Amino acid sequence: MAKGYWVSVYRTISDPEKLAAYNKLAGPAVRAGGGRTLVRGGRVLAHDAGIAERTVLVEFDSFEQAVAAHESPAYREALVALSDGVERDFRIVEGID
Repeated sequence: MAKGYWVSVYRTISDPEKLAAYNKLAGPAVRAGGGRTLVRGGRVLAHDAGIAERTVLVEFDSFEQAVAAHESPAYREALVALSDGVERDFRIVEGID
């Protein structure tokens, strides 16, 4: 079964306090949903139209598990805390076997 991934690339962080509140809630929600954070922040080298801002990569055992974690009440609460504190490109993608 192919794994599922959350790929989140931040364009701007306008409210670091909202991001901190989101992180407090999102971490436990991700772990409860079976996710493993592989990349969170750190160094970025962007090419082409890329933006060298915060990047997060979370791995799940399946695409369906990744979708379910995103839909969970715990993660929804984290999104409320984040609200308009950042602009980001968030995708759920299926890995290859």
